[in-house]
Amino acid sequence: MIQAFAITSDFKKKIFTNIDNINFTNYKWIWFDFNMPTENEILKLTEFFHFHPLAIEDCVHRLQRPKLDYYEGYTFFVTHELNNNDLIREEIYFFIGLNYIVSFHYHNSDQINQVWNRAISIDNIKNWDHYHCFYEVLDKIVDQYFPLIYEIEDELNTLEDNSEKKSMELLLDDLFEIRHELLTLRHTINPMRDLLYRMLNSQHLEGVIKRNAYFSDIYDHLLKLSEMVESNRDITTDIRDSYISINSHQTNQVIQILTIITSIFAPLTFIAGIYGMNFVHMPELTTKYGYFATLIIMAIIATSMFIWFKRKGWF
Repeated sequence: MIQAFAITSDFKKKIFTNIDNINFTNYKWIWFDFNMPTENEILKLTEFFHFHPLAIEDCVHRLQRPKLDYYEGYTFFVTHELNNNDLIREEIYFFIGLNYIVSFHYHNSDQINQVWNRAISIDNIKNWDHYHCFYEVLDKIVDQYFPLIYEIEDELNTLEDNSEKKSMELLLDDLFEIRHELLTLRHTINPMRDLLYRMLNSQHLEGVIKRNAYFSDIYDHLLKLSEMVESNRDITTDIRDSYISINSHQTNQVIQILTIITSIFAPLTFIAGIYGMNFVHMPELTTKYGYFATLIIMAIIATSMFIWFKRKGWF
């Protein structure tokens, strides 16, 4: 679906569902939105706007890193937003010219819809232009990252406390799942941070230069988000190392106890082995109280070794 939102010279709003007859010179600025476009609608990028084939190819093939490219008369932007439910990255493309902005996306973007509805409903539209719409969408996209990181931090706190008394295997599975989510966030946030850095240091984007404070605020948010991602990744590493250390300590304790038990039974097994031999001439076998004496000796040896190990702190 293609829709257009235009502002006239006297700041009146017009909405179009058919863009074929729109004359750019009749309006102060126009926002064209390609929302889940069909193949015929994608052709409008070439036939109506005459955008560069490479930029159109980036839109069609997707899988692009956040970036900006300069073309004659307009600038092409690639941005990423994240699905809150499954952390799937979705791409939103922008073409920004002298008095227009074109947003292009294959999914129904909540961020685009929020800014679009706000632009339609706001009373004072004089302070808005096509670059302000771009700023509003970027701000919404970046703000969307914060709840995802806060949710991950809550999950990390739960893992660290282990209030549900999960086994070590389940805890490590959850931990590696969180690390995977953080990796997805890092692969989204860091390129977006680099994109904002290029925008702020560009001398070709007059709309960004005029709103330097606004776009700098988005860049600051991305810096904070990047630091939060790295900090949480460090926390997952610490938790993982702690779990592995605890697991190794527990294993060592079990091995130590089993070793002590084996050590106690070693002399007892030796005695039992000697008197379990079937030699004819073994005088102890004919002793009346030999069986009871042997049991008492074995009990004394086992008790003495247990007390000695206990005093050493090994048991």
